[in-house]
Amino acid sequence: MRRLRVLLFAALVFAVAPRSFAADTCEWTGVERVIAIGDVHGAYDRFVEILKRAGVVDADLHWAAGTAHVVQLGDVVDRGDDSRKALDLLRRLEREAGAAKGRLHLLLGNHEIARMLGDLRLTAPGEYTAFVTADSEALRDKVVKAMKPATDEERTQLIQQLPLGSLEMRQAFGRDGDYGKWLRELPTVVKIDGLLFVHGGISPAVAPLGCAAINEQVRRDLTDDLDKTLAAPLATLTARVDGPLWYRGLAQEPDSFAPQVEDILTKVAARAIVIGHTVTATGRITTRFGGRVVQIDTGMQPAYAQGGRASALEIAGGEATAIYLDRRDPVAIAKRAGASDVAAPAVRR
Repeated sequence: MRRLRVLLFAALVFAVAPRSFAADTCEWTGVERVIAIGDVHGAYDRFVEILKRAGVVDADLHWAAGTAHVVQLGDVVDRGDDSRKALDLLRRLEREAGAAKGRLHLLLGNHEIARMLGDLRLTAPGEYTAFVTADSEALRDKVVKAMKPATDEERTQLIQQLPLGSLEMRQAFGRDGDYGKWLRELPTVVKIDGLLFVHGGISPAVAPLGCAAINEQVRRDLTDDLDKTLAAPLATLTARVDGPLWYRGLAQEPDSFAPQVEDILTKVAARAIVIGHTVTATGRITTRFGGRVVQIDTGMQPAYAQGGRASALEIAGGEATAIYLDRRDPVAIAKRAGASDVAAPAVRR
């Protein structure tokens, strides 16, 4: 209960006016090279290694991929200490890619959503430390004093529940915070030449919405409708279990789910779906349902039980390749496109 009081009080302290954003184009065609990278979870060093190995950045960590499109499938934050460094790198590369007429598509993951909704259960200590300033202790004392603890013991407990940097981090990911404002402008889904990229997956219930509607609804959930989302998160597309940020069915359903996968692909007009969110059992990029689902979360964060492995998926010249630090492997992705891929040409900008 005390923890809930802390969260509610901090939310009131940092509340700001609603914001709204126009939906961006989410479908692209004619892209010669695509590189997709899964969950980072604060594993900055391994993230940098795979970016270099895939030719996304040079030795000085500047954009080196030219006109390629790079897709990062979300979950940059939580579990690892260096998520802020990874976010800052991605934000800079986003700008550099545009200047080179390439594109960096940073997608939202469920952990970015959790942080923007105030759920810090999987935040690593170093993630708080990254937001500590010379004024952090004074800010915390001010907040604790305003909560009027009845005893010294209660005051001590409140201080323990508010690590230095935690209030600043909460503000930074708030609706009008430095990171929160930026993240709320990012897409949940992007489709490139018939391949749909999303963090968790597309469930049968969500498939009829399509790319643009999914992106716009998640934006509304996190901006204009944020109060409703906080009141009943599981009723929203952003946080419901079969929503695009949390759904695990494409990774966990049995092979008999193949007909439903075909129906999902037909409704989203894609030939395959590339997902993160669920770490592969082998620690390697894996395909399912005849190459119609590609899992690229290989557990980059070393804290995972299997030790973690950085990887990237490259699609170039009609062929797909799994890139690791120690080798490259071919990946068989389905090449049959849905009829509407031709009937509704996408916009590239």
